[in-house]
Amino acid sequence: MLDPVKVELKITELLEDFYKRRIATLSKLNLRETLKRKNPYLFRAIGTQQANEIVEALLQAYMSSSDEGIFGNVFFEPLAKFVSGGVVNDAEGIDISIEKNHTYTAIAVKSGTHIFNSTSKKKQEDYFKILENRLRKLRKHFDPVVGYCYGRKGISKVGRPKAWREIAGQAFWQELTGDKDFYLKIIRLMKEKPKNHLPEYKIEWDMAVNRFTRDFIKDFCFGDGRIDWEKIAVLNSGIKKKRTSKKKKSRK
Repeated sequence: MLDPVKVELKITELLEDFYKRRIATLSKLNLRETLKRKNPYLFRAIGTQQANEIVEALLQAYMSSSDEGIFGNVFFEPLAKFVSGGVVNDAEGIDISIEKNHTYTAIAVKSGTHIFNSTSKKKQEDYFKILENRLRKLRKHFDPVVGYCYGRKGISKVGRPKAWREIAGQAFWQELTGDKDFYLKIIRLMKEKPKNHLPEYKIEWDMAVNRFTRDFIKDFCFGDGRIDWEKIAVLNSGIKKKRTSKKKKSRK
């Protein structure tokens, strides 16, 4: 049985790391690079006219996407390793190994259930195959698993057999810990800790909004305050001009 005090301490540590990464990400953000990644036509289509509205929408969209990746890497994955009772695996594409008398379970920990495309799916399959070949001498049943920390995975449709088992959400945490309520305990054990980090994050957020708004007005607004949408479109979607190097004149 997992010690709830130790689990809560681990969750506290991981939340601190998560907020440090969030704040570091905000502090390094650059307006031009962020504009290049978002849809300027959508902002124009929905009638956004104020610089601060565009800036806040840009930051919210960017941080929402960034937070998902950060949280998976610095919270979910290390928490799964901590509570699994298995061995942290150093094989590429594998996070946890649980070895029993007749079975060797290799687990790749993922955040949500919609992370694979055809290329990444093939790569994950290759990771499992490489590890399985290395372990043939053990003569144990090899059980490859992709575990999703939240969401659900239904029963696979009839067709080509999957190269691994998939378990998600409650089922994933229950298999790791033996506790059917562990997925709820993660929420409970956060307690008021996220609120404690919010003031520092809010300061960094406000600074980023001010910085982006200043740069947006300076670089992408006309003198009368109107937004120069075409300039934004050129930055985002225009063909990148090739740099021409000037040839040095040869001395006669």
